[in-house]
Amino acid sequence: MNTIVDWNSILEFWFPEGTNLDVDAGIHRDWWLWRMRGGADAEIIARFTEITERAIRGEFDHWANDPHGRLALIVVHDQFPRSLWRDSPRAFAQDEKALALALEGHGNGHYEALETPWYRTFYNLPFGHCEGPDHLDRLDRVIALAEDILAKAPAHLRAGYAFAAEQPVEVRKVIAAFGRHPHRNAVLGRTSTPDEEAYLKEGRFPHLRPF
Repeated sequence: MNTIVDWNSILEFWFPEGTNLDVDAGIHRDWWLWRMRGGADAEIIARFTEITERAIRGEFDHWANDPHGRLALIVVHDQFPRSLWRDSPRAFAQDEKALALALEGHGNGHYEALETPWYRTFYNLPFGHCEGPDHLDRLDRVIALAEDILAKAPAHLRAGYAFAAEQPVEVRKVIAAFGRHPHRNAVLGRTSTPDEEAYLKEGRFPHLRPF
C-alpha cells in the first residue's frame, strides 16, 4: 500500500540548510559535496527508491502546483536517479522531465518564489544535464541566472556560488563542442568520436571539477 508522501521530506533531506541564510560556510560546503559527490547515495537508495519510482509514474505531478513542490519534483527527477541507478542509462532517463518542470517554473513565477541560492541553483541544474545543441541558448540563460544567484548570495557564501556560477560556463563548452556529454557514452552505448575520445582521455569533466 502506497503511503502519503509530503514534498517537504524531500527538501528537508536534500537541503539540510533549510532556508537559513546564516548557515556556516564550511558546513554549507560539506553539505554541497555530500549532495554532489555521491555521499547521499546510500540514504537515497534506502529512503527514496519507491518515491522516485512513483514520481516517474506521475503520482506526484500535482506537487508542481507549488513552487517548493516543483523544486522537490526536480530533485527527485534530476538528482535521485543519478544515485539510484548510477552507471546505468536510468541515471539520465528523467532529465527531460526535470527540464520541463524547470522551464515551466521559470515561466509561471515559481523560480522567483524560491528563497535561497541553493534552492535556485539546484532548480537550474536540469538545463546543464540535458543534451543537444539546441540547449546552448538555455545554458546562456542559466549562466546569467547563476551570476544573479552569486550577486545576491550572502557575502560569506559567495566563494561557493562563484564556483557554482562557473559550472554552466564549463558545461556550455562541452555541449558547444560535442552536442552531448561524452562521459555518458559508454553507459548509454554510444560510440565516441575521435574528438570525444581525446576529451575523455583528458578527463576534465565539469561535474568533477575540484570544489
